[in-house]
Amino acid sequence: MRWLWYFIIYSFIGFLLEVAFARAIRHPKRDRKCLLLLPLCPVYGLGACLILLLAPAVDSPLWVALAGGLAATGAELAMGAFYRFALGVEFWDYTGIPGSLGGLVCPAFSACWTALSLALVYAVHPAVAALTAAIPAWLGPPALIVLGSDALVSCIALRRTGTTDILRWYA
Repeated sequence: MRWLWYFIIYSFIGFLLEVAFARAIRHPKRDRKCLLLLPLCPVYGLGACLILLLAPAVDSPLWVALAGGLAATGAELAMGAFYRFALGVEFWDYTGIPGSLGGLVCPAFSACWTALSLALVYAVHPAVAALTAAIPAWLGPPALIVLGSDALVSCIALRRTGTTDILRWYA
């Protein structure tokens, strides 16, 4: 169950990063969650989990950064393609950025993910691992049910409406 908690925690941290980024650049769309109820950005959870799976296989910060940047970019590409082609929505579009691949990934943000990989592995994850070790095992199944239910309902709502505005039910 620890990987479930890693996914949830890093998806929440990603949500916080997205909100902070949107406010910093004064973007009109300041709400950046990707699920109907939970304040999570699953692309960050997936990317972080992939980075953490790869990190033990490499033995230096340089390799952690490179493998982490590739893993996070891969997660962004996969999730962006899923959102676009399976659900008919887009949460991000890098079309105007040089080097963009279909608007789904771009070199500038891949460089950000590379740097964030180092912060994740060496600074953030030790604290998150300690936190998740303290979570009682019985909380795992209910958390999985809540996350899975929210993800399923969110996917259905996004697919039916074709817009991410449906996630802003409280606005």
